[in-house]
Amino acid sequence: MSSYSDSPSSVAPTPDTTVSLSSNSTPTTTTTLLAEENPSTTLVQQVIPTLTWPDNSELDLGWIENLTSTFDWSSKNIPPSEFPSILPVHVFDSLILTASKILHKEPNCLRIDPDDSSTVVVVGDVHGQLHDLIFLLNNAGFPSQNRFFVFNGDYVDRGAWGLETFLLLLAWKVFMPHRVFLLRGNHESKYCTSVYGFEKEVLTKYGDKGKHVYRKCLGCFEGLPLATIIAGCVYTAHGGLFRSIPSTPSKRSKGKKKNRRLCFNSEPKLLSLGSLEELSKARRSVLDPPWEGLNLIPGDVLWSDPSMTLGLSPNKERGIGLLWGPDCTEDFLKKFNLKLIIRSHEGPDAREKRSGFGGMDVGYTIDHVVESGKLITVFSAPDYPQFQATEERFKNKGAYIVLEPPNFDNPNFYSFEAITPRPQVNPYYDYVDVIDSDEELDLVAMVTTTPDGS
Repeated sequence: MSSYSDSPSSVAPTPDTTVSLSSNSTPTTTTTLLAEENPSTTLVQQVIPTLTWPDNSELDLGWIENLTSTFDWSSKNIPPSEFPSILPVHVFDSLILTASKILHKEPNCLRIDPDDSSTVVVVGDVHGQLHDLIFLLNNAGFPSQNRFFVFNGDYVDRGAWGLETFLLLLAWKVFMPHRVFLLRGNHESKYCTSVYGFEKEVLTKYGDKGKHVYRKCLGCFEGLPLATIIAGCVYTAHGGLFRSIPSTPSKRSKGKKKNRRLCFNSEPKLLSLGSLEELSKARRSVLDPPWEGLNLIPGDVLWSDPSMTLGLSPNKERGIGLLWGPDCTEDFLKKFNLKLIIRSHEGPDAREKRSGFGGMDVGYTIDHVVESGKLITVFSAPDYPQFQATEERFKNKGAYIVLEPPNFDNPNFYSFEAITPRPQVNPYYDYVDVIDSDEELDLVAMVTTTPDGS
C-alpha cells in the first residue's frame, strides 16, 4: 500500500468559473485552472457537468453512476468551495428531502426478509472515505433486486468527503428503498459532527448556504433507523446491545386505567438487556442521543461496546452506552432466536486500547463465540483514520460481510485495502489534538440543542 503525507496540503487553485448550457441543454460548469507545471502561462479549461434533479423525481442507475463519477472527479480537480458548481443547493435539497421522507417512515428496527435467490451485504463505518466506498460498491456488486445492502452507520466525520459519502448513499436509498438500508451511527449526531469535521466540511463546501445544508443533514440523521433483523436470525446495529428501561406504576396510578401514569426508573440498580419491543418504541428523533434520563436506548444502540467481562455495565470510557459480556451476547441471541450480532463502531484506533480483543487489521473481528452464535465487529474504512497524528499509520484493511441463502447465518468476509493515492485535501478538524476513539466525551456539549446551535 503506498504511503502519503497526512500534513495539511494545498487544495486545487481557485478557478475562474462560468455556467453555460451544452448542446443537449444539460447545465455545465466551465472551469479554467492554472496548470501546476507552469501556472504563469498555461491554462486548462475543463467542462464540468452540473448535476440536475430528474423532472419526474425518480432516480435511476444512470443518475447514480453520474453522481458517483462527478463526486470522484470533483474530489481530485476542484477546491471544496466550488462544490456547489457540481451539486447546486436546490439539487441537494431535493435529494435529502426525498430521502428523509423515506427514512423517517421506517421503524427503529427494520425487518429484512431476503428470499433464497438473494444475498445481503453488511457494511461497517465508512467515515467520509468516498473512494473506498466507491470501490466497495463496485467490488461487492451494486444493490439490486437480489442484492440487499445494510450500512451500519458512521458515514461522516474524520474523512474529508463525508458529505459526498452520505449523499451517495442517500441516492441509493431513494433509488432502491427496499434494498438499501441505512442505519444511524454515533457520528450521525450534532455533537460528533461539530468535533470531528463534518460541520466544518459542509460550511466550507457550501459557504453562505452551509448552515442550511448542515441543518438538513442533521434532520436526516434523526430519521435513520437504529437496527435491522435480517432473515430472522441476524441482528445488526452500529454499537450493539441496549438496556431495558423498567417502568412501574406510580402511587398516583390508583383509579381508572386511563388516568394512570408510569414512573420510569432510568438507572436501575441492576442493568438488564432490553427487548426488541422496547427498541421499537424508543424515540430516535434526537440530535444527540441522551446519556441520562428516560430515552437511553438510542444512545446504547449507537455507543455500546462488547467486553470480555460478564454482565452489563456502564461504558465509562465513552461516557455513554454500555459494555456487555459474552453472557449477554448469549442471552440476546437465545432470547430472540438469533445466530449472529453484527456491529461496527470500533476501528483500529479504538481496538488498539482494548485488551482481550483482536485488532482491526483485516477489517473485522469475531468478538464472542457462544453456544447460540457469534458477535462480529465489521469496519469498512481502510487505512483509517484518513488524517493521523502519529508517524506510523495503522494501515488496516476495510471489510464487508456477505450473508447468503438459505440460512443467512454463515458470514463470508471480504477484506480490501485503501484506494491510493488519496486526493490531497485539508482536514476539517484538528486531528492532532482531537482524541481518536471517541473517548472521554464532553457530555455537557452533548446537551440537545437546535440545529442552528441555539
